[in-house]
Amino acid sequence: MSLIVTVSRTVARGVRDVLLAPLWAAQVLTSAKSFADNPLIGSRWLNARGLHLWRLRTAEQLAQRRRQRLTAQVPAEDRAAFDRDGYVVKRHFLPEPEFAALLDQVQRYRGTAREQVQGDAVTRRFACDDAALAAMPALAGLLADPGWRGLISYAGSFDAEPMVYVQTVMSHAAGCSADPQEALHSDTFHATVKAWLYLTDVEPGRACFTYVPGSHRLSRRRLAWERRQSLTWSSSGAFYSHEGSLRITPRELRTLRLPPPRELAVPANTLIVADTHGFHARGPSSSPVRRVEIWAYGRRNPFLPTTGLDLFQLRALRDRRINLFWWSGDVLERLRIRHQAWRRCPDRGAFDPAVPPPQATEG
Repeated sequence: MSLIVTVSRTVARGVRDVLLAPLWAAQVLTSAKSFADNPLIGSRWLNARGLHLWRLRTAEQLAQRRRQRLTAQVPAEDRAAFDRDGYVVKRHFLPEPEFAALLDQVQRYRGTAREQVQGDAVTRRFACDDAALAAMPALAGLLADPGWRGLISYAGSFDAEPMVYVQTVMSHAAGCSADPQEALHSDTFHATVKAWLYLTDVEPGRACFTYVPGSHRLSRRRLAWERRQSLTWSSSGAFYSHEGSLRITPRELRTLRLPPPRELAVPANTLIVADTHGFHARGPSSSPVRRVEIWAYGRRNPFLPTTGLDLFQLRALRDRRINLFWWSGDVLERLRIRHQAWRRCPDRGAFDPAVPPPQATEG
């Protein structure tokens, strides 16, 4: 009987591999990054012959070309800072009356949020959909600001709509294992933008955004390190590295001739825009922290040659995008295909303290 079961499973895996092979091949030319989920992207044989490095180099070359077409949207000093460091810091980003209105409206807003637990940290997010923008008109004004849009487009190398949330990060709120976001990592193999407009002060040693300056660029040493990771990921034992979000140690940073991570402690009303292909982390904190921000995220197919052609610029899709994303995750969980890490939480405010958390997840 055991032999029959083994043969049956082997045949089923073979049929699955044949059926999925076209999808796996197509994903090589997309933003797909998981070594574990795609046997071509994670293939030691293919990566030893240059597949991972080809994806890295090609994605960076295309990103540089797209950014050249977006230079008019960003002041020269901001472009220089980004090209040098991989991030831009803009203190006093909004005029004080506009920032005061935004802060007041976010403080008073209540709605249905989603929350995720990673280690001992709880992240709460509110979608910036029609209802939220109607209740927070100052937020709608921010999203229409050319300075906001230009920096995010340049860093992400696409003139495209990012996904935008009101976000609260609460460290030491779940009483579980260490926060995995505190480990230095690269989000993926290509240029990817994240932005934070802080509504609260971010003090030194209090869960600051931390970045390794210049680590967004592909040096010869970085390419050699990436090649090693693509060949040894299966033996690393690191879940996030298996998923293509590579972790790096301080010792490895020195080997790559990169500087130490820079902790960005900033006052409220500071905008940080970064290419999170570079190495970054959420800095540690020895005591509980509650940080509130407007958070934006953009990741498109890095092999597209054009900066635009973004369907999510259509209002009907843009304002429903995040809720559709969450809804699809709920459906996949009900079908027992994938765990939904973002739990629905009615009647929340961005400045509410953490409630007794749901079960921690590595999602």
